[in-house]
Amino acid sequence: MPKRIKLLVVALILTAGWALAELSGSYLVPIDHEAIRYSKTQADDPIHRLGQRVARGEVKLDFEDNGMGHLRSLLKHLNVNIDSQVFVFSKTSFQAPRISPRLPRALYFNDEVSVGWVRGGDVLELAALDPKQGIIFYTLDIEDVAKPRFDRRDACLQCHQSGGTLGVPGIVVRSVYPEPSGMPVFQAGTFITDHRSPLKERWGGWYVSGKHGEQFHMGNALIRDRDHPDQLEKENTQNLTSLAAKFDTGAYLGPHSDIVALLVLEHQTHMTNLITRVGWEARMALHYQTGINKAFNQPDTVMSDSTNRRIDSAIEEMLQYMLFIDEDPIVEPMTGASTYQKTFPQRGPRDRKGRSLRDFDLKKRIFKYPLTYMIYTEAFDGMPAIVLDRTYRRLHDILTGADKSPKFAALSTADRRAILEILLETKPNLPAYWK
Repeated sequence: MPKRIKLLVVALILTAGWALAELSGSYLVPIDHEAIRYSKTQADDPIHRLGQRVARGEVKLDFEDNGMGHLRSLLKHLNVNIDSQVFVFSKTSFQAPRISPRLPRALYFNDEVSVGWVRGGDVLELAALDPKQGIIFYTLDIEDVAKPRFDRRDACLQCHQSGGTLGVPGIVVRSVYPEPSGMPVFQAGTFITDHRSPLKERWGGWYVSGKHGEQFHMGNALIRDRDHPDQLEKENTQNLTSLAAKFDTGAYLGPHSDIVALLVLEHQTHMTNLITRVGWEARMALHYQTGINKAFNQPDTVMSDSTNRRIDSAIEEMLQYMLFIDEDPIVEPMTGASTYQKTFPQRGPRDRKGRSLRDFDLKKRIFKYPLTYMIYTEAFDGMPAIVLDRTYRRLHDILTGADKSPKFAALSTADRRAILEILLETKPNLPAYWK
């Protein structure tokens, strides 16, 4: 290849790579980029796997003729606890006309799957975490058929791929100012919330059951003064242990929208999006690096400074979130209204001292040991090898105290030691140098 043409190719490759790297998380990653192929790749997630078993006749989903359809049976086969249930009453779903404060949408979730049900709806809404491709969306018709089929819905990306999802297919918890109909007043503002968000900005348009002291949240409340849409009602909205006065809770699988489940869901949504985004960033960076190496007849192992910076920058952002560095502190103890606070930690795993990354604190922070339990997921293990290698190296440096940088200074020596010990006994396939 002539030198001028070669330099032009390299310039185009670098321009594309830098454009992606320098834009913020609001940039929408091209889902059918050659390194991603989101729409063209066969899904491999819990919903797809269950659908295959149903199609082969290995699993039968029971149907209830009460409007819930396969919901209860589906949750059982996906290992999703009913006590994970939370309610959202804002009209922020494609089934919005059927959702209101008197008819909230119920959501159920575990580490890798979420299921939404709307009373009077036509379908169950499903989102599942593919180990490589991130969140995949499906619907399941509410109809009594011998072999129900899960239909993939990439059209959901119209709402589920945005700046709030870090530009990749993902999920969010959105807090809004809702009118009595449940319609959000968008001009009053909205908040995408996770464990870093101030409590006062959380759960607008959601029901919240549980105790939280004098701390204030936006849940259970509506706009009563249209001239002041940013002012929500306050009476009978805080520290509710029953939601029966708000709507017919008996029409759902459970009566609660547990505050602890909401805390976990918020953390998990952004963590899931980060895992996907970091993996995609690395795959695209390596794709561009391959083009550069080919143009210059360089070995495949050559990595430019820009490629390294792009990957390392994404990993550092993920690490800070994984370790709850900017977590909004809990000022007063929180207590859930359902059994979720008990059953979530039971999912383990635990070390010989009985410790787990799923153990709650709920007095000053969400978890007793500040490292995300999402480190055990297939999605975390499914990130590119270069990401896993560098993440484990950085995490080891932080937990052993070799990294003394100010951004991780909030992690106490006791917390670092406890997390390190828990991982050594519960996380398979750690690099040899960890041991």
